[in-house]
Amino acid sequence: MAFPFVEEHAASRRRLQELVARLTPTDFARATRSGWTISALLAHLAFWDNRVLVLLRRWKAQGVDESPIDPDAMNDALRPLFLAMDPEVAAQLCSSSARAVDAELETVTSSLAQEIEASSTHFRFNRALHRDDHLDEIENLLGAQRAGEGS
Repeated sequence: MAFPFVEEHAASRRRLQELVARLTPTDFARATRSGWTISALLAHLAFWDNRVLVLLRRWKAQGVDESPIDPDAMNDALRPLFLAMDPEVAAQLCSSSARAVDAELETVTSSLAQEIEASSTHFRFNRALHRDDHLDEIENLLGAQRAGEGS
């Protein structure tokens, strides 16, 4: 199966790498209105990419099962851990998780993809959608706060 999101994933990984490379310690600590720091958002991305990676590997080995999850409850439960994480570790995990899940997704067979799509599991094959949403959020936050500092 030719995985349909290869180019989108590669573009989002490049964007992630470029963004992380220019973040300063002050940037990592910048917070959204809802209390998420840039560092915590990177850890959040790493978690969700790792979840997909774990599920794919399990499903390849054992078949697709129902893996119900409440994403909002997970995010709320994990936020304190993400906020406590070292920013450099969060950035490294985010990058390595993105590479690993994207590579694993490229090996998904048509039959496995159909099984996953037929299940009720909350699953997003296109990881770039989630990644880019948060990269947009981070870039907007950086732009707004830096503009405010220049005033």
